[in-house]
Amino acid sequence: MKDVRIAAVNVGLPKAVPNGKKEVETGIFKHPVDGAVYLSKLGFAGDGQADLKNHGGADKAACVYSTDRFPFWENGVLPKLGPGAFGENLSIEGGAEEDFCIGDTFAIGEAVVQLSQPRQPCFKLSVRYGVLELPAQVQDTGYSGFYFRVLKEGAVQAGDQVELLERHPAGMTVMRANEIKYKLKDDAEAIRSLLAIEELADGWRGSLVKRLAALEAEL
Repeated sequence: MKDVRIAAVNVGLPKAVPNGKKEVETGIFKHPVDGAVYLSKLGFAGDGQADLKNHGGADKAACVYSTDRFPFWENGVLPKLGPGAFGENLSIEGGAEEDFCIGDTFAIGEAVVQLSQPRQPCFKLSVRYGVLELPAQVQDTGYSGFYFRVLKEGAVQAGDQVELLERHPAGMTVMRANEIKYKLKDDAEAIRSLLAIEELADGWRGSLVKRLAALEAEL
């Protein structure tokens, strides 16, 4: 595992922002905070989500995004980016989607976390930046970020190392999981390999189970 560190801890509460002729409530605007922030099983102190059906909860306690991806997005797609640019709670440096696997466990500061699923890009990214195709681009590249569930609560702060405690034996990277979900939709064997990982979040599992059932029904 590479030397991965927390570049920033970001929090923010939901607010209403313009979306065409209407407004939408979103918690995507996060800002970095100084010092240690307590990470509970349901997320960071001072943080919140507007859409609790698709965001937050135990399987998505902390959203993670790598600042290593920022140069890619800044190259003609988005403006100069800073911590929290993708609505992430943890901006990390030194590793990205190809370095992290579903079910991996990590120590960060006082907390112990487990990778539960890739982040599924939603339209609020396009609301934030005014780039309609941004969610589709995130999906296509696989540069999605991911979520942690919390196994042990504790304080986390910028500068903490993301220490790998246990690599999941399946070795299913976030990048590979994204590929299976978005590009290998008709590959039943690939879908089964992802579903075989017990630590995969229920949200992702449910949609993949339905897809696999539909494929098997066609046989």
